[in-house]
Amino acid sequence: MKTLTYVYADSTAVLGPLATYAEPHSYDLCLTHSEKLTVPNGWSVVKHEPESDQAGPSEDDLMAIANAVREVGNAQSAPTPSQPAQPEIGRRGHLRAIPSN
Repeated sequence: MKTLTYVYADSTAVLGPLATYAEPHSYDLCLTHSEKLTVPNGWSVVKHEPESDQAGPSEDDLMAIANAVREVGNAQSAPTPSQPAQPEIGRRGHLRAIPSN
């Protein structure tokens, strides 16, 4: 998919990578329609193609994500200070009765 943006003041249509947010005068196109794009007479088309080595997260980005996930996983599996267990009188579904002290 690609995003088409019109710059009316310059009589230019810009075709680039899929936008991450909506802007006025911009439209998302499938690859078929982006390849068949035509513009009015007198207009120019600027096609922005990202370099293939920049087309995804870097190795550093992936390692940062993996480390963040690992930290969250370790924090959730760390033992919490145990609280004295209260005896249950009965349990029904997600509800339980606990005796008052």
